[in-house]
Amino acid sequence: MRHRVRHRKLGRTASHRAALLSSLATSLLKHKRIRTTLAKAKEARSYVESLITKARKNSLHARRQIMSVINDKEVVKELFNEIIPKIGERPGGYTRVVKLGNRIGDSASMAVIELVDYNDVANAKAETQKEKRQTRKEAKKEAEQNQNADEAQVLEESSEKK
Repeated sequence: MRHRVRHRKLGRTASHRAALLSSLATSLLKHKRIRTTLAKAKEARSYVESLITKARKNSLHARRQIMSVINDKEVVKELFNEIIPKIGERPGGYTRVVKLGNRIGDSASMAVIELVDYNDVANAKAETQKEKRQTRKEAKKEAEQNQNADEAQVLEESSEKK
């Protein structure tokens, strides 16, 4: 029975689990979207949302509490200067967990955890990647057409010599 069991242990010791959640929170606040297992994403969601709620107070004490968890000064500055003004008006629900399916190697359930109002950041990144893929595809087609044209010329020249 799970009576009064609050958090997932994630198969780690308490210190390892604290380090893992701190690292996940730092990465999420830095990149706005990360891909991890479903259990880690669900656990990191509550962890990050409590940090954002503390940061909404915007006091020195709150900043020091967050600095004790997140050891990257740039991420803490970004949290207080950019993230809080953008999503600080929300009454909660700062993150979203989207299931992706199972990982090929060990069939672990994968998920993406992202900050809610930062979809445009991830979508812009996806658009640039899509454009890069399209340009590569077009360049590949042109190379194939040039190669086919060269082969056709070689065939024509060889047939004319006979």
